[in-house]
Amino acid sequence: MAIFEDESRGESSRLKPLTWYLIGTGSWFASHGIQNVMFAWLVTIVLNESPVMVGVAQLALLFPATLLMLIGGSLADRLGGKRVAVVSQSLAIFPLGTLAIFLLFDQLSFGVMIAYAIAIGSLQAFVTPARDGLLNSVAQGNIQRTVVKVTLIQFLVQMGGFTLAGTADAIGGFLIIATQTTIVAGGAIALGQLPKQRDSDIRLATEPWFPALTRSIKNGFNTVWSNPSMRMVVVQNVAMGICFMGSYVVTIPLLIRERYDGSSDDLAFVNLVNSTGLVVTILAQLILREIRHKGNALLLAHGIGTLILSLASLGFDFPYFLTLMFCWGACGGVAMSMSRTIMQEEAPNDQRGSVMSFFSFSFMGAGPIGALLWGFIAEYIGPQIALFVACTLMFAIVLCITTYAKRRGIKFN
Repeated sequence: MAIFEDESRGESSRLKPLTWYLIGTGSWFASHGIQNVMFAWLVTIVLNESPVMVGVAQLALLFPATLLMLIGGSLADRLGGKRVAVVSQSLAIFPLGTLAIFLLFDQLSFGVMIAYAIAIGSLQAFVTPARDGLLNSVAQGNIQRTVVKVTLIQFLVQMGGFTLAGTADAIGGFLIIATQTTIVAGGAIALGQLPKQRDSDIRLATEPWFPALTRSIKNGFNTVWSNPSMRMVVVQNVAMGICFMGSYVVTIPLLIRERYDGSSDDLAFVNLVNSTGLVVTILAQLILREIRHKGNALLLAHGIGTLILSLASLGFDFPYFLTLMFCWGACGGVAMSMSRTIMQEEAPNDQRGSVMSFFSFSFMGAGPIGALLWGFIAEYIGPQIALFVACTLMFAIVLCITTYAKRRGIKFN
């Protein structure tokens, strides 16, 4: 059942809901691409913080998702994904604009970066599940192909964000952040163009907020955990958030600073190459036939990805390091599209916001733990060894999940 009323039927001049969705989603990911480079550059290179402080900064950016993601998903089910996504993305203009002002007047400090991280991270906890919950309703045809298309757009625009942020050394941080603010504002306008949602598809506020949110979160958890396919995806997401995301956001900027004596353009180039690998495999999925055994593909992508990233930790010359980042991104393109497809296909219509919030929570919520953990570890044993240990741990977890699923006869496809 489509969640949106078809208000545009017969009006060919209006864009389709999926197009507006892609514009809104693309704006957030373009901003995210800019942020990935700029946040690491400002903290690691401009402020020259220690590995522990880099980990603390990444914790401040990621931890709000741990606290608020499930609430964000429940609000999306209760108030409607469109409303929550538009309001949250609109509010993101304020921390971005404030950061731009501090950069303009050369008043940047670690405290400013922490305040910005908490604010933008909190808003992401509401934007992400609301936006993900809308995807199924704007999908055209096969869900897996729609997920792949959306993922492709996300990473193409994110690569544009990396490229723009890579010019920070040349043109300064203010212009970059000001542009990022404009992009986010445009995306909020695009999401506002989505057709109105039917009241029958939103859990209207008929009871007190706190009991309703608590019950929604509990029901979402029960739905995810009772479904073997979704349960296995969530477990892998937690491991990936700690071992991959947590280590990547801390050790890679440190490696670029300490091993390769890099700058903002090097940070951007690494992220750009990594995302290019993602895009290549996503394009391959669009061209080739639908992947039938999604769970097996997910496990295989994680397993190969750990081996590739562990090689990247060995300190090869920069061109070889970039090649490994590309290959690791290629594995990530399979893993991300398969995990999201499984969750979208298995989620009940009236719980899609809650279910997708658990999907995002399991990955993004685990990221802060990993960031802080690997920040402390890198302080004592260095970023190269810390990254290698993270990869070894992830590989062991993938083997355990594979063995468990095989013995229990779990087929998460």
